[in-house]
Amino acid sequence: MDIIFLLIPLALVLVVVIVWVFMWAVRSDQFDDLEGPAYRILMDEDEPKIEREDKEEEPKDKN
Repeated sequence: MDIIFLLIPLALVLVVVIVWVFMWAVRSDQFDDLEGPAYRILMDEDEPKIEREDKEEEPKDKN
């Protein structure tokens, strides 16, 4: 019976922490757009975001 006096307050503290973490996630827009990143991976982009400088150097003759 003495363990109940420990487990009930411990469970209440755990519930408060879980609710606080959930409220923080909601307020900081963690659940703002759940589908956008998944579609963004599948979309094909015509232009690369990073432009490369493709300078082909001719191989030097070792002879």
